[in-house]
Amino acid sequence: NLAKKSKFSVEHTATQVLVKRLLGDYLRHHAGKIAIAVLFMLIVAACTGAVATLVEPAFNQVLVKGNEVLLWVLPVAFFGISVLKGCANYVQTVIMQSVGLRLIVNMQNDMFERVIGADMAFIQRDATGKLMSRFTNDVQFLREAVVKTFTGVARDAVTVVVLVGVMVNLNWKMALVALIIFPVSIYPIVYIGRRLRKISANTQQTIGGVTSYLDDVFKGARVVKAYGMEPYEQKRANEQFETVFHFFLKAGKTRSRTYPILESLGGFAFGGVLLWGGYQVLQGETNAGQFMAFFFAAMLAYQPIRSLANLNASLQLGLAAADRIFDMIDYRPTIVDAPDAVELEAPNGAVRLNDVSFAYEAGKTALDRVTIAAPPGTTVALVGPSGAGKSTILNLIPRFYDADGGAVTIDGMNVGDVTLTSLRAAIALVSQDVMLFNDTVRANIAYGRTGATDEEIVAAAEAAAAHDFIEEMPEGYDTVVGERGLRLSGGQRQRLSIARAMLKNAPVLLLDEATSALDSESE
Repeated sequence: NLAKKSKFSVEHTATQVLVKRLLGDYLRHHAGKIAIAVLFMLIVAACTGAVATLVEPAFNQVLVKGNEVLLWVLPVAFFGISVLKGCANYVQTVIMQSVGLRLIVNMQNDMFERVIGADMAFIQRDATGKLMSRFTNDVQFLREAVVKTFTGVARDAVTVVVLVGVMVNLNWKMALVALIIFPVSIYPIVYIGRRLRKISANTQQTIGGVTSYLDDVFKGARVVKAYGMEPYEQKRANEQFETVFHFFLKAGKTRSRTYPILESLGGFAFGGVLLWGGYQVLQGETNAGQFMAFFFAAMLAYQPIRSLANLNASLQLGLAAADRIFDMIDYRPTIVDAPDAVELEAPNGAVRLNDVSFAYEAGKTALDRVTIAAPPGTTVALVGPSGAGKSTILNLIPRFYDADGGAVTIDGMNVGDVTLTSLRAAIALVSQDVMLFNDTVRANIAYGRTGATDEEIVAAAEAAAAHDFIEEMPEGYDTVVGERGLRLSGGQRQRLSIARAMLKNAPVLLLDEATSALDSESE
């Protein structure tokens, strides 16, 4: 029992922290809109209570006593209250949806800022599919929770309070039955919400794995077909989809438990009200109009209570997603500008590695006391077998990683003592893993120098022996190359990458097996 209490306390504290962060970091900027929405929520709740209150005169005065004036007045009142409630509900829903969706956009921007500014080690540690899952699946869970919760919780809670007030005002003795049942229904709702949160965390992690798997298979479709592995991949996909199916089914079963619980408690409450109220009417302690108004108010209160149960489930699913999203937002890169970093101004391009050592993982040395000098205006070639550390050396110069020992310098300045922006502005890179974006040829060549003129882009393409094949493409420089440039051959992609580096015209040019896919003449 102590262990359970301790675990509940930790979970409760974690939930409080998440909610405080959502409120403090993202919602406080919309306090004015939220205040207006709350005002309209109060109008909705007041209208609901007013409808319940009008039942008594409608029954006693019109049906029993035959009051013809009220026969005309009450329907107009019902209609007017309904119109006002509908309009108020519309306004508060739109406002809160706007606030909730803006919160999601801001969180997506914060996540993207963290990922795009992250260390290469962080990006390579998590598969692309898993990172994408944070922006799609996790955000979808949080979006649903935020929109539903912010548009529903306050409104439904206030409505329940108003209707309970109406019931107490009509007959406080009968209200005791409802007031006992309502708090009892909270415990199973909270328990089920906690279970859903755990299941949701596992579900979202599994979805991230599935997204990563699909990303791998679709990008490697050529290899899959070449080796006849379609049946094997189909089997793996089935296993992945079955796992997700079972998690979602488990979540659905857990969430659906609220229905029999709330229906049973609701039936007990209505039965108790009917028994006690009917007894009071028969004893003359209350009249039929009051009883009908009370019973109607209890029925109106039951719906928002059910909604609150569903909202709690959505909230728990969203908080599980928020936990993963904040993990990404809280990430801070280790490779950043030093406090006293200076600009690397007008570099000549003298690159030197002095006694440099580096390891990607502890105990697995990639470079051991390497010293290399590349004076300005010279070409220095690194020759060695695969895994010797050639690409690692090129990764250390623009500070994709920091050396564990020794120093990497440009023009005698340690790369760790200059700003990352000025350092990388002085470097152009052509990687063996050519990366083109799903954009036009022109945009891909100009990537990194977006203000380049058409003449400069064409000149860079000509220098990279790419202009001729570009001109033969359907739309020339405006042709979209497809995802990762898959509409082009390997050699064409590589030449566009070289043209991009030539257009940048940086003092330091890093070529990592940049001509591996070219024909002999182009090379």
